[in-house]
Amino acid sequence: MPALNWQKSSYSEEASSCVYIAATPTGAIHLRESDDPATILTTTPARLRPLLSAIKTGRMSHPTPG
Repeated sequence: MPALNWQKSSYSEEASSCVYIAATPTGAIHLRESDDPATILTTTPARLRPLLSAIKTGRMSHPTPG
């Protein structure tokens, strides 16, 4: 994997609970968390968009059962 330009989320407040994101020229989006930076999740913009939308609208704060 080429060197990634990691950016800290503007919503991350503490150094121990930061979320970082990096994009590649191929369009892949990489996510990692400061407590376990070796674990990297990879997705695409199309797959990440619904998650970000749910977080912004508050649907992730009270998940529905099932």
